[in-house]
Amino acid sequence: MAMRPGTEQRVLDAAEELFFTRGIAATPIDAVLERARVSSATLYRGYPSKESLVAAALDRRHEDWVATWDRALERATDDRGRVLAVFDALDQYRSTPAGSRWCAFLGTAAEYVDAPEDLRAVLQRETDTLRRRLTETVRPLVGDRAPALAEQLLLVVSGALAMRLRDPAGDSTTARAVATALLS
Repeated sequence: MAMRPGTEQRVLDAAEELFFTRGIAATPIDAVLERARVSSATLYRGYPSKESLVAAALDRRHEDWVATWDRALERATDDRGRVLAVFDALDQYRSTPAGSRWCAFLGTAAEYVDAPEDLRAVLQRETDTLRRRLTETVRPLVGDRAPALAEQLLLVVSGALAMRLRDPAGDSTTARAVATALLS
């Protein structure tokens, strides 16, 4: 039996807030239960393991991130702006309540040396989405070189996300400058 939508929303909100600010290993499932105000039976009815709950929270976060990036793409006025829109989206997403001190996907990958299949799948989906969308946005500028440039930009985006651990108040200004140089 699945959870009611309102209950599931509370569980995912609690999981996302706790796992992606405190860390997954550092957050006991009891803390999620307390924050969501649900019983363990209710939680495990929807999510058979802590990892399946993490995967569901990451899935939801992925959808939110893509929507944020889509809005940034819509505001871009040219092809170069569409490529650089990823950095606008990173800064905008960080300022939302879902934003955390760094990338939840990188954090999850770092916490699991050998992640269970459901976590591996969601982490791979997020990487594939970044790679595909970066390739699509650079193709009008560089044609057949798009996959190679997208890989370079993926490294810049990942580095910008990781730098948030070193400079919590920082933004994507430096990453944008590196990306601009790559585009030149």
